Amino acid sequence: MPTIFDKKVKEAIIARIRSLNPNSQPLWGKMTVAQMARHCALCEAYYQGKFDLKRSILGRVIGKLALKGLLKDEQPGLRKNSPTPAAFLVDGNVGSLEEEKEKWIALIMQYDNLPVDHFVHWFFGKMTREEIGQFVYRHTDHHLRQFSA
Repeated sequence: MPTIFDKKVKEAIIARIRSLNPNSQPLWGKMTVAQMARHCALCEAYYQGKFDLKRSILGRVIGKLALKGLLKDEQPGLRKNSPTPAAFLVDGNVGSLEEEKEKWIALIMQYDNLPVDHFVHWFFGKMTREEIGQFVYRHTDHHLRQFSA
């Protein structure tokens, strides 16, 4: 399964991010391309431990099972219009798309130096480095496909 920790995968993701332009339209959802880039940058910051969120009650019950289902095969795992926690909702005006893309890419590059071997996700719970890498790829790929990148 692809992981953000693989250099070639990361380079391909960055190339796809760079291909986004102000005319990129979503195939689903309500976010603009700049809002999506901001959303993804917020998520990268969270996955890298730059801020914390409390665990959800539902996630405590089914989070591990949901994560296993999400990462079990090569098929795209995130559903269109999946629920988003408030901390990652982006609406209204954001910076220019180019600014948002550069912030996102800078955070993607920081995975080279991610010091943790595990992370506690607000829904899935404790995740290994391998699970983090695979999930970050899945989430990023989901949003790039949303905008045909």
